Amino acid sequence: MAEHSIGIVAGKGQFPALVARSAREAGLRVVACGFHGHTDPAMEHEVDAFSMLHLGALNKLIEFYRSHGVERLCFAGAISKPKALDLRPDFRAAKVLFKLRSKGDDVLLRAVMDELESEGLHIVQAAELVPGLRGPVGVMTRRSPTDEEWQDLRYGWPIACAIGSMDIGQCVVVKRGMVVAVEGLEGTDAVLRRGAELGGAGCVAIKIVKPGQDERIDLPALGAGTIRTLVDGGYSCLAYHAGKTLFFDREEAVRLADSHALTIIGMDETTIGS
Repeated sequence: MAEHSIGIVAGKGQFPALVARSAREAGLRVVACGFHGHTDPAMEHEVDAFSMLHLGALNKLIEFYRSHGVERLCFAGAISKPKALDLRPDFRAAKVLFKLRSKGDDVLLRAVMDELESEGLHIVQAAELVPGLRGPVGVMTRRSPTDEEWQDLRYGWPIACAIGSMDIGQCVVVKRGMVVAVEGLEGTDAVLRRGAELGGAGCVAIKIVKPGQDERIDLPALGAGTIRTLVDGGYSCLAYHAGKTLFFDREEAVRLADSHALTIIGMDETTIGS
């Protein structure tokens, strides 16, 4: 029955599996589609029905969910943006793309969501199924930001918002009042590595939700892997958008940060000015 089912559009990483497990624990039947080159094939074992598609097969995706009686659908897990450039759109996806003046993340995802909802598939936020993944406000580590790091955080936050409002990326790297690197197509880990190469030790990273972003999809995410990249790059501080960022492997990530004197802080629009 539709009210007892949830569909998952599954990208890469552990988020789709976590959402599926939580949904099944809540007694929901889980139906998922993944994408070749993006989704872990093991996702098949986490759900009740699964199909692996090529990115761009919009009509097959819709027909799969409809055939399983799905009416509620969520997006979980990232899609590698460089790989997404190689998508092979079917006729339906091509029509959606043709209508768009811009191919930014938010514009494209909203267009796909509109197409799905036109078929009676109601889009819900995946994070609602696993609310404990949301990173809280406050300093997560033993070490708090220094005065100089606070200056960089207050300098970089509005810049990150400005970049995000143009649908460019969710992360900026700053150091001593200068922008070192801005996230684009390459994704967060790549921009963090590039920031470390350019700025050296002591950089500050800021990761936020894009202003005006539809928060049902593409929430920023971090985890132990992100912290390892920061440690390897000699970063001193990471700020994430509190309440709107998915924080995976939190205990492991904080332990790793503490062992390398890296500060992790959850911030929002109110704490940035405090």
